[in-house]
Amino acid sequence: MRKRKKRQRIPSARQPSAKPLKQQKDRMAKRVAIIGAGVSGLTAIKCCLDEGLQPTCFERSEDIGGLWRFQEHVTEGHSSIYKSLTTNSSKEMMSFSDFPIPEEYPNYMHHSKMMEYFRMYAKQFDLLRYIHFKARVCHLRKHTDFPITGQWEIVTEVNGKQESAVFDAVLICTGLHVHPYFPLDSFLGFEKFKGKIIHSWTYKNPEKFEDQRILIIGLGNSGVEIAIDLSHITKQIFLSTRTGAWVISRVSDGGYPLDIAHFTRFKNLLYHILPVALVNRWGEKKLNMRFNHENYGVKPQHRFLSKTPVMGDDLPNAIIAGRVLIKPHVKKFTERGVIFEDGSTEENIDVVIFATGYNFSFPFTQDTVLRTQTNKISLYKYVFPPHLEKHTLAVIGLIQPVGAIIPVSELQVRWATRIFKGLNKLPSDNEMMADIVKKIQYNEKRYAASHNNSLVVQYIDYMDELASLLGVKPNLLSLLLTDPKLAWEVYFGPCTPTQFRLTGPGKWEGARNTILTQEERIVKATKTRPLQSCTDTKVTATSSFFIKALTCLGLLTVILSYL
Repeated sequence: MRKRKKRQRIPSARQPSAKPLKQQKDRMAKRVAIIGAGVSGLTAIKCCLDEGLQPTCFERSEDIGGLWRFQEHVTEGHSSIYKSLTTNSSKEMMSFSDFPIPEEYPNYMHHSKMMEYFRMYAKQFDLLRYIHFKARVCHLRKHTDFPITGQWEIVTEVNGKQESAVFDAVLICTGLHVHPYFPLDSFLGFEKFKGKIIHSWTYKNPEKFEDQRILIIGLGNSGVEIAIDLSHITKQIFLSTRTGAWVISRVSDGGYPLDIAHFTRFKNLLYHILPVALVNRWGEKKLNMRFNHENYGVKPQHRFLSKTPVMGDDLPNAIIAGRVLIKPHVKKFTERGVIFEDGSTEENIDVVIFATGYNFSFPFTQDTVLRTQTNKISLYKYVFPPHLEKHTLAVIGLIQPVGAIIPVSELQVRWATRIFKGLNKLPSDNEMMADIVKKIQYNEKRYAASHNNSLVVQYIDYMDELASLLGVKPNLLSLLLTDPKLAWEVYFGPCTPTQFRLTGPGKWEGARNTILTQEERIVKATKTRPLQSCTDTKVTATSSFFIKALTCLGLLTVILSYL
């Protein structure tokens, strides 16, 4: 009987070939776990895909959006916003770098518009398929062979059932605004107070507070915005502040958004080379021209550059109309009121709202993985824990930029994914710790003491720092020689996120046109009523060019006089 020839078995996609295990692993895309599907989580998925990594995102809620997703109720462990929330950064400055916000969208967007934009982004890059919703991360711990592989074990819970999986790297994208900072113990007599005490985290809308007398503690962005929101429907709003604040407006010179007018590379250079005293004097004078901060009771104890200003377009209107009364810090609570540090009192207070910010923590992991202490954490460039044997863990968006957070998170992830792939390298542990200490000391020296002081960065400086490490910082000299028109806009125009798509890894073909047309998109959102004009467009454009040039020459003259 003839012997049948044995058929050779062909390796399938699910069967490992006979090649050495190391070669197989090198060819396989690294598996990256992403915790959180908010702004940072979405861009993390996209950046992983750009680098050929395999992302798996765990989101404990049932939808994307994180902080920007409004819900009528609050849930422990989730960020929370109020119904009237509008962005503090303009759309051109806060968009993803390769996906501009639609031109017809307003320059400052309501949270509902932000969610529309995130859904467009997720659909454009097919991100939803990588997200596991209603999946709470219970534990993040080093795998048993972490010192060799750098792998992590993640335990998640879905519908009461726990599952464990191993990943080659992890991106933590849980953000800052999850755990309310509630400093009740620092106020005498709070336990005797008969009224209601809440945190701004639980505030949703003004209807339930109609005709009440409300005290808000904290002159930050949330405190001011909630005070304005409530002031049209309540009997009286008292806004208490310990230190005061410099108050800015979303609308700047010529009606342009504030960050568009001031976040330019040229002005950033001036801030660095001009004497600090001069910049402080200029900034304070400009803000006092709108309303005298001393006369309105908000003048702070610190100078203009020493702390992030507060966005409060309508605050002076509310104060001058008497709807909001600015008060000193609270010294003591009584049964129905409060005593302030200046000795004045207010009785019949119905509600006290603490707008005192947030703490951050990582309850799903151990302190040996992420060492936090009194709301401080040591991260190299605010991203990488320096003490790990393998740098396969990155924290994204745990930062307070003086500017938009979205492009910052995106650039952090672009850099982190390159580190995971071995295309970029981190310095030694000692060098990383030296950089961390240097930044902490700089912040302590430059900024007034605050709850999250150690996390503050200047938008352009920090973006350029990351971009240099990643190799995507625009080369102004090269642009000047090859594309003067673009170079002019990059240097004197707003430092929009798309500048970091002009060159290097992740270069985007649409970057140049997006930068050169950004002013058209800014104006289109406000100029919804077409006007007839006899002014020649060409003459206007030329005049604008010379005005800018003369302004720059004048500023340079000022600089030289101080050198």
